[in-house]
Amino acid sequence: MARWQPDARGRLLHAAIELFGEQGYDATTAAQIAERAGLTKTTLFRHFADKREILFQGQDMLVGLATEGVRDAPRDSAPFALVRAGVLALSTLHPAESRETGRLVDEILAASSELQERATFKRAAITAALYTAVVERTGDPRQAGVLADAGIRAYYDGFAAWVEGSEDGPLAEVVEHELAAYERMLAPVAGS
Repeated sequence: MARWQPDARGRLLHAAIELFGEQGYDATTAAQIAERAGLTKTTLFRHFADKREILFQGQDMLVGLATEGVRDAPRDSAPFALVRAGVLALSTLHPAESRETGRLVDEILAASSELQERATFKRAAITAALYTAVVERTGDPRQAGVLADAGIRAYYDGFAAWVEGSEDGPLAEVVEHELAAYERMLAPVAGS
């Protein structure tokens, strides 16, 4: 593969997934990933601080989508509707083609405590962004905390079901189903 070909970040992701799957996360080097992607190690480090970050490259986009979803929700939205808007916005980042990639990444994460720790940080960052956005709209930090936690749990539960294939349809539909279940449980605090 020529070094000048586009989508270096995507190529690095696919190379990392392949190599982590073949030889494990710990045994794989950044140089091996770059070589498999047809890039130099310098290019890899221009895009990512380390090999671990290749798997978490969508975090900033997810944080931005959650924030924008809440911000762009109708002015008169109930608190849970704000969370729904933020969480459903996250689902737009995952087209049907990324289902298999998600499954492979989940397998890699399950085999590495270092990656599990980083995944926890990612989840916390997205939850914090959703919380902050809801607080800005409602002015109620306690309610925003409960709803942001529930919303992100619904997103991750829906994503897991979607990746496993136990739920059909687009990710947004699966996540909406999870959100509806959480909303029913939280109806008194959600303002529904």
